[in-house]
Amino acid sequence: MPNTPDNIPPNDADFRTGFIAVVGRPNVGKSTLTNRIVGAKISITSRKAQTTRHRIHGIHTSDNAQYIFIDTPGFQTRYGNALNRSMNKSVTDTLHATDVVLFVIEGTHFDTPDRSVIGLLPDTIPVILIINKIDQIKEKNLLLPFMAEMQTVFPFAAMIPLSARSDEQIPQLLTEIRQFLPVHAPVFEADEITDKSERFLAAEMVREKVFRLSGEEIPYATSVVIDKFEQEGEFRRIFATIMVDKDNHKAIIIGHQGSKLREIGTAARLDMERLFGGKVYLELWVKVKSGWADSDKMLKQLGYD
Repeated sequence: MPNTPDNIPPNDADFRTGFIAVVGRPNVGKSTLTNRIVGAKISITSRKAQTTRHRIHGIHTSDNAQYIFIDTPGFQTRYGNALNRSMNKSVTDTLHATDVVLFVIEGTHFDTPDRSVIGLLPDTIPVILIINKIDQIKEKNLLLPFMAEMQTVFPFAAMIPLSARSDEQIPQLLTEIRQFLPVHAPVFEADEITDKSERFLAAEMVREKVFRLSGEEIPYATSVVIDKFEQEGEFRRIFATIMVDKDNHKAIIIGHQGSKLREIGTAARLDMERLFGGKVYLELWVKVKSGWADSDKMLKQLGYD
């Protein structure tokens, strides 16, 4: 691990630092939970499966611990292209290189895709079950019997019902996690919230807006490349290309007289300005690159493991 950051005393005998993997099937709220704990939008969200494609490190530092969360892609069991194989490998690699695992499920919904992830969970690392979206559970009396049943499925170290959209149960979750972290000096500065670069975050924000604003017509096989990232003081000038698989997808993203592309650009730019703390000039292009999601060569060029 790197040297202790200057702004945290290294001589706290009980300071703990560790890595926490956040895993689960697609669309259970992994990224929303990571963002809630970190206190900023460092992992993008949408209702489309496989929105998260990379292992995103979110960092939360308290007075007595530093939590390094790894928001993983949702484990994919339906499709077998190179992109999904890469993301599934990311999940399995992460599971065996962390101190704690958070297994996130959606309310009392537990079915075959969830069981597929259960089969990957290591038996040598503490696993905490996160029952997310409890605000959407209509019959609350079913929660305790469901938790008792889940304890027979896997020996969870703890179970925490919560809503990732609320701060209410976050202190309890952090307390549960901390007991499993090793005693170690912090790795990152106290004010750092992610190890990802602004360039990476900018690409992710554009990709999120493509997903959110283009409707169901655009599949998740869309990627964003930052062609140029320039910074002068607090002002950033960013040029990016949205890569799609088909010509008709390009037309959808551009929209009538460029209206949809302008909408995507404006929404992404506002998110960047909030996160980066300064004005952003953003210019977008759309390019067709057929078959990129099933090309190992292209995936490596785009930064996938």
